[in-house]
Amino acid sequence: MSETVTAKKARKQVQGEVISNKMTKTIVVKVTRRVPHPRYKKIVNVSKRFYAHDEKSAAQIGDLVEIAETRPLSKLKRWELVEIVKSKTV
Repeated sequence: MSETVTAKKARKQVQGEVISNKMTKTIVVKVTRRVPHPRYKKIVNVSKRFYAHDEKSAAQIGDLVEIAETRPLSKLKRWELVEIVKSKTV
């Protein structure tokens, strides 16, 4: 008998800056990537906003956080907070 092993796919993880934490258990994270322009090849910054689940409401505005892909939690939330990489010092 041959056993079939189902390998789990690794979840995507990205780092970004928290730009909003005004919602309950939700943060908005801005992820900035440096990519070459399709025509001119100059390196440009491209940013995108992700809504992430923050169970303990630990992240504050300005924190550098790592988020990971997860199942859909609401209409917009498809990411969850993994860790706070660098906390903003006040």
